[in-house]
Amino acid sequence: MKKLQLLVSLLVVLLLAGCVLTTNSEPQKQKEAKNQAAGLKVHFIDVGQADSTLLELDGYTMLIDAGDWNSTAVIDYLKEQNIEKIDIAVGTHPDSDHIGQLADVVENFDVGEVWMPGNESSSDTFIRTLKAIDSTGTDYYEPRTGETFDLGELEIEVLYPEEATGKANEESISFRLTYGDVRFVFTGDSGIKEEQNMIDSGMKLDADILHLGHHGSNTSTSNAFLKAVSPEVAIYSAGADNSYGHPHAEVIAAAENAGANVFGTDVNGTIIVETDGKTYSVSPERQGTAVEGKNRCLDLNKASSAELQEIEGIGPAFAEDIMKERPFKTIDDLLDIKGIGKGKLKAIKQQGLACVGGN
Repeated sequence: MKKLQLLVSLLVVLLLAGCVLTTNSEPQKQKEAKNQAAGLKVHFIDVGQADSTLLELDGYTMLIDAGDWNSTAVIDYLKEQNIEKIDIAVGTHPDSDHIGQLADVVENFDVGEVWMPGNESSSDTFIRTLKAIDSTGTDYYEPRTGETFDLGELEIEVLYPEEATGKANEESISFRLTYGDVRFVFTGDSGIKEEQNMIDSGMKLDADILHLGHHGSNTSTSNAFLKAVSPEVAIYSAGADNSYGHPHAEVIAAAENAGANVFGTDVNGTIIVETDGKTYSVSPERQGTAVEGKNRCLDLNKASSAELQEIEGIGPAFAEDIMKERPFKTIDDLLDIKGIGKGKLKAIKQQGLACVGGN
């Protein structure tokens, strides 16, 4: 209760001061490039069970999330890269594994603007972040669906949220970033429902590189979203042997079966993508296979209801029927499920995600 009262008091002070919750100038919208861009370098930083991505392009920098509150990994990495100025620092949502070191970033680097979704938190990490923004006089902005901004030669399209209603994870700031012909999609911890809202908005979602939502959790990255983005590369951020079981094997399997090469910070360390706007390269810190040793398909005889619903055409009702009717000897036995005909069975097989006994 004391934390909540402190948050309310702080927000009132900041509102009256007009320093944080309003921006003194138009943010980076339509900002002119200083020089012709020489290339874009995107660092998916290994910050354990947290998230942080650094973008560098010809004198401009953007930081998407700032790691966990109980670590200095982000600050250390920025210093190692000789970063002094950050044009835009984004906290996709107020969870402490995403804005954990944002206050330190604001206090230790020349930060032009901080972008956050507008949802509040009573956590010490969130309150400290607001205080840092206020005390340094850093501009603050809350981007919304449909807005576009230019950071040098990088185009930033805001995919979500339309508004802040108090749903922290679900209303993560989500972006589609375009540099020449190469595109990236970031969705923070947005869930499957929010992904569908992005699809329904009619905005373009196709991208070469997808940052998997919610650390590769099965609460994100639906088949429909994978189809809309159609990534060639999927990257997630997670800690080795984390207690959440991230990434979930079915998400990795779905991404791979959708044609994406998958990399993860738990296995590959920091992953760097470099592009000249026409082609790109992916350079992991170390080699390894995401969810190493786990099956790359969903065993119909073992999969949970949530996992079964990763299979295209299988909803909650079909998943329940499959669990009642198993064990199956072959995938063809799905024809015994009422409502699954030859056409649906063919589509399931073509997806390549379902199997029996790992085969």
